[in-house]
Amino acid sequence: MNNNQVADLLLGQQVLQPAQVEDALQEANLNGKTLAQTIVDHGFVDLPGFYRIIAEGLGTEFVDLAQAEIPPDTLRLIPSGLARLHRALPLGLAENTITVALVDPFDLRAAEDLRFALGKDVHVVVSPTGQVEERLQRHYGGDTSSMEDILKQLDDDELLALRGDEAAGLDVEAEANATPIIRFVDLILFQAIQDRASDIHFEPFEHEFKIRYRVDGALYEMAPPPRHLALPVISRVKVMANLNIAERRLPQDGRIQKNIAGRVIDMRVSTLPTQFGESVVLRVLDRSTVNLDLEALGMPDYIHDYIVDVINRPNGIFIVTGPTGSGKTTTLYSCLRKINTIDSKLLTAEEPVEYDLDGVVQVPVNEGIGLSFARVLRAFLRQDPDRIMVGETRDVETAQIAIQASLTGHLVFTTLHTNDAPGAVTRLIDMGVEPFLISSTLEAVLGQRLLRSICPNCRTTYEPSQAFLDQLQLSRRDIGEKNFFYGKGCDTCNNTGYKGRKGIYELLKITDPIRELINERAPSVVLKQKAVELGMVTLRQDGLRSIFEGDTTIEEVLKYT
Repeated sequence: MNNNQVADLLLGQQVLQPAQVEDALQEANLNGKTLAQTIVDHGFVDLPGFYRIIAEGLGTEFVDLAQAEIPPDTLRLIPSGLARLHRALPLGLAENTITVALVDPFDLRAAEDLRFALGKDVHVVVSPTGQVEERLQRHYGGDTSSMEDILKQLDDDELLALRGDEAAGLDVEAEANATPIIRFVDLILFQAIQDRASDIHFEPFEHEFKIRYRVDGALYEMAPPPRHLALPVISRVKVMANLNIAERRLPQDGRIQKNIAGRVIDMRVSTLPTQFGESVVLRVLDRSTVNLDLEALGMPDYIHDYIVDVINRPNGIFIVTGPTGSGKTTTLYSCLRKINTIDSKLLTAEEPVEYDLDGVVQVPVNEGIGLSFARVLRAFLRQDPDRIMVGETRDVETAQIAIQASLTGHLVFTTLHTNDAPGAVTRLIDMGVEPFLISSTLEAVLGQRLLRSICPNCRTTYEPSQAFLDQLQLSRRDIGEKNFFYGKGCDTCNNTGYKGRKGIYELLKITDPIRELINERAPSVVLKQKAVELGMVTLRQDGLRSIFEGDTTIEEVLKYT
């Protein structure tokens, strides 16, 4: 329960004085406690008394689950996946109304989603949060039958049993809002969030309908649902994203915000018309799993310290480079958070805005209406900024305005798609930027990749083959007593051997010798040789550091460097 919602209710019920509520709120926020726990600790009210007050304020009943027995028939009123998704415990059914206890009784959206998904009215009662969580774990914790149940129900459903083009003639919206379809899509999203997926792919083919998740950079396939579910499932996703479900010939972009397992999850939705229907990809933006602290990115100390120095300079350009999905935006957000102080104005141009940063003015670029990066950047310069972030430098116009901004006393952050840090310089020259402008404004280029981390639960040492060592250009003498590790596979990592990801980095410092080479239009190979001479650690060398520290495997380093 949100502390501020509880505080408003306590004030409205006149249970506590405003000063008492304010003190309790401050203490709760300071200690990371709930407001409920804080006022109980202070002896203002006991725990059952607190929940009775909440129930009275919400105009419903208090139900103590300590001694209550819930019959199996009642538990089956809500499928396990749906119960876990909305953290809802069914307590009874009267006529067409299900009585449920929610972990968060203030969560009106969960009650509305349940009403929609179950096709029944929902009456929310208040029970102690701990009791509801314990019962959910006890009754639904390990139950995985719900997906199969829903698929069986979908297969039996007359409306959805139509195959191929026949379905196109139906009212697609009614089909997308059918209760089993809503349950099925909710369960897919819930499962993806539980598995820490960054993307969810819905892919219709001629004879099958694939659903795949990307976890830690690798794609995994779900058990494929029947092919005829492609249209209603994809239509349901489009309804959730407020897209035009009748338009299947053009790509569309949208956004879904949904409360899943107690967390507000943002999802970017992209549709693509294909030969056999629309392919839909959801990019999951789960703020609770992303740590935007620069210190948490796992950079070597010398890189971290140099970047902190660069981002505190009054002007210049700092570029982060790497392929799609290498964590460039996360790195730039972390840099912005580090310098986001009350005395500096920060502006960002992004396509789209991925995470909301308090105190930073963020502008979503929209090429469709002519709001390009270049146009936003021009407008930025009239907004009296101190630091500017450009989501991506794609063309010479954007690059030139970024350089102009840097020359007029602004610090500019941006990303480029190149294979390594020295490649960013030649990429800018290829775009048509004059070398002397690059050398006079560029401060540093950070190249990065994200590698999967070995699961700490099943990490095991092994002896690598000579073939692998040859690929890494290492001899037995080079490795000495160092150990190599891999993940055997366990329940914690879904038998993949990997859990989470970590970055490897190379930092090109723009020093005077490098500036001279830039002015001479030296190719990136020459720039790289000079940078290595001057002490630059390449991505491959930083990957070796991660191998020797037991963080990742030889295969991951060879795959990405």
